[in-house]
Amino acid sequence: MSPVDGAPDARVRIAIVDDSRSQREGWVQLIASQPDLEVVGQAGDGAQALALARREPIDVVLMDIQMPRVNGLIAAERIRSDERVRALGQVPRIVLVTALDLDGHVPGAAVAGAYAVLYKDVDPEGLFQTIREAAAFRADPYRPDEGLGEASREPSGAGSDGRRDG
Repeated sequence: MSPVDGAPDARVRIAIVDDSRSQREGWVQLIASQPDLEVVGQAGDGAQALALARREPIDVVLMDIQMPRVNGLIAAERIRSDERVRALGQVPRIVLVTALDLDGHVPGAAVAGAYAVLYKDVDPEGLFQTIREAAAFRADPYRPDEGLGEASREPSGAGSDGRRDG
């Protein structure tokens, strides 16, 4: 069930995308600790992420920016614009993660339509909060389907928890 469905026991459906198996496994274990969050699929690069999004309804994609073959910025843009993904329902919100320069990635993430950019070492509560906010933003019928750069929030800066200010 998706939070969009309005069911009281609705769970946020999450796809984990990272070229590091150990990073994916760590996120899966972390997310499994939350009763309202559910990992519905994993992918090792952006091409696999698009294939997953085409076959599985997803609320939030948690995706590394730097991956081989198709990086997270390109994959985010492809997922958000893909007709087969749209045919499954609303397009998933993209939360990008990086181990490197956060501020340097925000403009590209905005263009790609990402909801947020986080450091990979974000604290668990910050990660959970961002995932829930992304899912709620996606489910809000009064908010247009827009990314960071088009949102009313200021897209610059990052808080101490690795999330964007705003």
